[in-house]
Amino acid sequence: MGKGFFISKAAGIAMIFVGVAALSTIIALSVVYSQEKSKNNHVSPTDGGSATSKPTTTAPSNEPWDKYRLPKTLVPLHYNVTLWPRLKPDPTTGLYIFTGASFVEFECVEETNLILIHSHKLNYTAMRDGTIASLTAVSSASTPSIKSSWQQTETQYLVLQLDGKLLKGHRYQLYTSFTGELADDLGGFYRSVYTEDGVQKVIATTQMQPTDARKTFPCFDEPALKAYFDITLYHDEGTVALSNGQEMETTVRNLDDEKVLVTTFERTEKMSTYLLAFIVSDYDHIENIIDKVQIRIYARKPAIAAGQGDYALNITGPILKFFEEYYNSTYPLPKSDQIAIPDFNAGAMENWGLITYRETALLYDEAFSSNSNKQRIATIIAHELAHMWFGNLVTLRWWNDLWLNEGFASYVEYLGADKAEPDWNVKDLIVLSDVHRVFAVDALTSSHPLSSKEEDIQKPAQISELFDAISYSKGAAVLRMLSDFLTEKVFTEGLQSYLKEFAFGNTVYTDLWKHLQMAVDANKLNIPSSVNDIMNTWVLQMGFPVVTIDTTTGLVSQKHFLLDPDSEVTTPSPYNYEWIVPIRWMKTETFQNLTWLTAKSATNNDMKVTGDSEWVLVNCDVVGYYRVNYDNGNWNKLLHVLNTNHPSIPVINRAQLVDDAFNLARAKIISTVRALETTLYLKKEREYMPWESALDNLDFFFLMFDRSEVYGPMQEYLRNQVTPLFQYYKTETENWAKVPKGHMDQYNQVNAISLACKTGLPECQGLVQTWFKQWMDTDVNPIHPNLRSTVYCNAIAAGGVAEWEFAWRKFENATIAIEADKLRAALACTTKPWLLNRYLEYTLDANRIRKQDGTSTIVYIAQNVVGQSLAWDFVRARWNYIFTQYGGGSFSFSNLINGVTKRFSTEFELQQLRQFKKDNANVGFGSGTLAVDQSIERTQANMKWIDENKENLLKWFSDQIKIMP
Repeated sequence: MGKGFFISKAAGIAMIFVGVAALSTIIALSVVYSQEKSKNNHVSPTDGGSATSKPTTTAPSNEPWDKYRLPKTLVPLHYNVTLWPRLKPDPTTGLYIFTGASFVEFECVEETNLILIHSHKLNYTAMRDGTIASLTAVSSASTPSIKSSWQQTETQYLVLQLDGKLLKGHRYQLYTSFTGELADDLGGFYRSVYTEDGVQKVIATTQMQPTDARKTFPCFDEPALKAYFDITLYHDEGTVALSNGQEMETTVRNLDDEKVLVTTFERTEKMSTYLLAFIVSDYDHIENIIDKVQIRIYARKPAIAAGQGDYALNITGPILKFFEEYYNSTYPLPKSDQIAIPDFNAGAMENWGLITYRETALLYDEAFSSNSNKQRIATIIAHELAHMWFGNLVTLRWWNDLWLNEGFASYVEYLGADKAEPDWNVKDLIVLSDVHRVFAVDALTSSHPLSSKEEDIQKPAQISELFDAISYSKGAAVLRMLSDFLTEKVFTEGLQSYLKEFAFGNTVYTDLWKHLQMAVDANKLNIPSSVNDIMNTWVLQMGFPVVTIDTTTGLVSQKHFLLDPDSEVTTPSPYNYEWIVPIRWMKTETFQNLTWLTAKSATNNDMKVTGDSEWVLVNCDVVGYYRVNYDNGNWNKLLHVLNTNHPSIPVINRAQLVDDAFNLARAKIISTVRALETTLYLKKEREYMPWESALDNLDFFFLMFDRSEVYGPMQEYLRNQVTPLFQYYKTETENWAKVPKGHMDQYNQVNAISLACKTGLPECQGLVQTWFKQWMDTDVNPIHPNLRSTVYCNAIAAGGVAEWEFAWRKFENATIAIEADKLRAALACTTKPWLLNRYLEYTLDANRIRKQDGTSTIVYIAQNVVGQSLAWDFVRARWNYIFTQYGGGSFSFSNLINGVTKRFSTEFELQQLRQFKKDNANVGFGSGTLAVDQSIERTQANMKWIDENKENLLKWFSDQIKIMP
């Protein structure tokens, strides 16, 4: 069937009531607004509302309203929600507010005399009988009265106690009228502000995931409680209203002596509350229709006029078509709106039919955007469109399985982007961006399994903690591994039947395993155990193995890989930290058949080598989620191949050898000197991925040694290694006049300039300062967008106040978000402490730095060796304020804590970190809770590593300098 659901006779009568109710809603909204205007001292919407809050007690409570999960007594069927956001502050209170009215029809599935419905920071308007809600029976003659009501602030409920029972199998309607604050907190229904032609403009927009729909209207705010939604938005003349459904009509009404537009939307499909979106703006849009699907890109009028939405519009159609084929399922909605929001904490949000983005994640301008910006736009659009089926059409039952939702989208985003840009080879970059990234976190004892127990994830703060690198990047890595060993054909067959069976419903992660197993059986695929048994070793225990190959005996073994081998693993594992490991490998340039390691160790005689010319390379293209070590002889052979004939090793595996070696060294499995030997061949390397892998790992050396005597010799060695690459790109680009042709080549040109300048190559430093001075002198920017981030940073670092002030003025006046982001990061590169301190103060001033950018700007400052201690002192001193004002983002706190403590490597810093955890135990850390423990663990590991390696590394770098030509 199409939209809606089968209407029984009783429900049909109820729909007549809803029609009448729509008129009463209009009246109610007007009355509520009049009441709000007339109040001089009314309760702020952020105070928890006009319903009485029951006092909380410290004693454990077994009352339903003190539990964070809804009782299984009521199931929502349909909502009718009307909202009216005010884009101007109330003249009396100065608050931006919204008013609303909601009908929710629900079925009682278990007798009860209690209604619990999520509500947070809403004020309710009293009915004529004095109650704050109205309850009506749809399918029975009698309705119990509301005996008492209050808001339970801690668990975020509106509680309604009844004087009789709701009957099983009967339907009821609950009506409420309410007011909320249209705050600037980036959560729920909030406001975003921007300036256009000197005029400040306000947008009303939303971010519901994970638990903020309840800040917008009372609802059963759990992902499994799907329902249909009829939405109506009241908005000012000259503005456009958008929601998940297609607009049906817009009419004009006179309310409270002002003309108001009223836009009604088609009923949504059956969906979860966290995917709802409501937006009012004066934006413009461009559109296209592909296979009867309306695709629209909305943004600020100047952005649309400048063509900044064109790229997103051009690639959305092909990506949608790709996913329709990949899922074997037609796009389930009539439209796909995508909108760029100036203030938005996440990168994007997959609201069904109305996807919201940061401006930098949707808008592309060739004059300002780098190829990195362009790739980010392509992958994020693909990520969000992937969710339209996986996550929205079929939704995980509870947040403990968030990893499957986000991990899957984080994997297939590369497939979708590859369809849009087939010349980029973007699928390879998952290894650098996700696999290597998450290895660093998952090798700590403070990591966690992909899937949590449902009962362990209850509170909103616990849910927010799940939005981390493990869920996104490890989820992507293990699903990529699964697709590889099953083959894409089998993987997609299982995926397609999964989506078909559970469309518009909810699942747990093992439902996908069942469908993949059905595909395995149908294709008679030979794997060593069931999909469930194999994958549970990767999903239900944290971490990953290092697989060791002894090519002299053929012995293959596995061990839980820990960056700090002396750390104690206190988290129990159902599999004793052993994994069922698929192994793709090659022997002296020849790819071999897939093999498996199903025990702690096993002998594979095919992996024995004879003679000096044979070598073994394991984990081809890094499709497996594990690191690899070899016997000393095989390491020597691989290093010899790198130095004499590096193209005979696939490019991804050249990056892998570098990354594995450095991390094996940190874990004391091989020597740090052996790891550094993998960088000797880089003088001959021109490919991006090995260089990026080396720089990612050398960043750790910079962090550990940029305050010590090792720094000088290290700089000199790396300057010598990068100079040939710098000269190569100078020649390729005809003295920097042209752009390299390949996508990866453009990335590596940036690496060449960045490292050459960082290590003090005079030609590079002169180049960037000349470009920047030319810009300052002429006000015409000569720097190609690909190079701006690194040029801006290096020029500001080498300059003084004049350069910083110039960049700040450019930042303040930037109308292109992508350009503003480059300048914002570069401003943190100054070496002047007083400028960095001033910049830190700016981060918490929303008039200077947008709230969405506050925490990342602090991290940029902390990455600067001069700014490290300043940023840490700042965060410690302001934590309470930062936590309460900047808590809307999925990653913001974990990124902030990890970012400002990355360089920690002394006993003093460790003690400060422990004291920070203790001092703020009552304030809390939100999504950064785990990051605090990870930072303590990482600091301890850093201290040990420096103690064990400093002298050897000083000698090695010094020795290399002596033998340089």
